[in-house]
Amino acid sequence: MLMKFGIIGSGSWGTALAKIISDNGQQINWWIRSNDTIEQFIEKKHNPKYLPGATIKLENISFSSNLIQVINESDILIVAVPSAFVSDLFSSLPANILDGKKIVSAIKGILPNENLLFNDFLTQYFNLPLQNYFAILGPCHAEEVADEKLSYLTISGSHENDCIEIAKCFSTHYLKTIVNKDIYGAQYAAILKNIYALGAGIAHGLNYGDNFLSVLIANSADEMAGFLRKAGIINAEVGYIEHNKKLFEQQTHHNYAASVYLGDLLVTCYSLHSRNRMFGTMIGKGYSIKNAQLEMNMVAEGYNASNCMFVINKKINAEMIIAETIYKILWERLPAKEGFKIIEQSLM
Repeated sequence: MLMKFGIIGSGSWGTALAKIISDNGQQINWWIRSNDTIEQFIEKKHNPKYLPGATIKLENISFSSNLIQVINESDILIVAVPSAFVSDLFSSLPANILDGKKIVSAIKGILPNENLLFNDFLTQYFNLPLQNYFAILGPCHAEEVADEKLSYLTISGSHENDCIEIAKCFSTHYLKTIVNKDIYGAQYAAILKNIYALGAGIAHGLNYGDNFLSVLIANSADEMAGFLRKAGIINAEVGYIEHNKKLFEQQTHHNYAASVYLGDLLVTCYSLHSRNRMFGTMIGKGYSIKNAQLEMNMVAEGYNASNCMFVINKKINAEMIIAETIYKILWERLPAKEGFKIIEQSLM
């Protein structure tokens, strides 16, 4: 089934998703802010700034720097911009512009100015019904998609049939899709795993070894599941999977050992592609926040997320010693060595 997709964002993740969809023969309207970038893209036949090795079928793509035009001419909008930029990008749009549209969030964080998940932001400002919202989550590094290495995506949405149809558009020989209905749990897990990956990076920068790191990540997974349960995500059963007979998908229900929860946490904590781990490693080695940000020249979503989740958890009141300590290292200038002594004691 052909659908007209609009992609908002031209970073590595947006580029990877464009590759997947274009490989499936879907038509894409792609919003890129800079006309110079668009011209270079067309000339070089690849994104001049991100994933230069990714082959993208440009015959299926219409580029534009006009955001309203891209939205109006698309049925399904994939939003793949850093969470910190979402509010400014959408604030100038007409309130009714998303009427009848389906939104697929590829945002890997929480909106820091509002402390909101993207679906709650869209409901509040654009009256978007939850049934028209879908979240696309990992574990899936853009770099491996570019190399066509086997990867997995989870599409979360409350409307199962729509979720399945969207998932088909992302299914290729190198990418498998899974669907579930856990919109809130899956998004919060994606936010938390970035915080824990920062912690894994800090531990690496402080010269902790693999033995400690494995215990840190195991306890992070448990802490994450505890938050999700206390936040109201029910049926938290490890190892429970209900297999779906449909061709493309496997239906999963709040299984915290599944790929979108534990799998995404593991790859973000361990992989050298992980910008959150990279950022944390710099902090562990003594970089200031500002210098680490300048050195990376990319957004580490876990930095803002650590502050947002600290505020959110004041209401949830889950026990989150690891995430709270990472927040204090990043935002309250707690020395990394002192912070990890606290974490050490909590893991005993």
